[in-house]
Amino acid sequence: QVQLVESGGRLVQPGEFLRLSCQISGPAFGAYSMAWWRQGPGKEREFVIGISRDGERIIYEDWRFHVSTDNAKNMLYLDLNHLKPEDTALYYCALSSRASPDDDESDYDYWGQGTQVTVSS
Repeated sequence: QVQLVESGGRLVQPGEFLRLSCQISGPAFGAYSMAWWRQGPGKEREFVIGISRDGERIIYEDWRFHVSTDNAKNMLYLDLNHLKPEDTALYYCALSSRASPDDDESDYDYWGQGTQVTVSS
């Protein structure tokens, strides 16, 4: 059974830093490419950043965000820097059977429940 559990979301002020975590269980850690997505109020889900199955390639949309892993702990992290109010969203981690992540939702097989990030102004 594949399970993804996000954590770390909270209320922060603009300009602050936040690290989100995704604990992954079930599959072999290196079997999927991994990505973070987010969905703000009244918006569609959008791709944030992802890392390839072999850990060699990172696909990102914003220089403020960084993805990393801890294979020994089966953890995926998202570092959010210089947060802005428009970053307010429910953040999801997701797995894809493709070797590299992309921004096509249909390529992702598993999703977590999300963790809420709220950036106050």
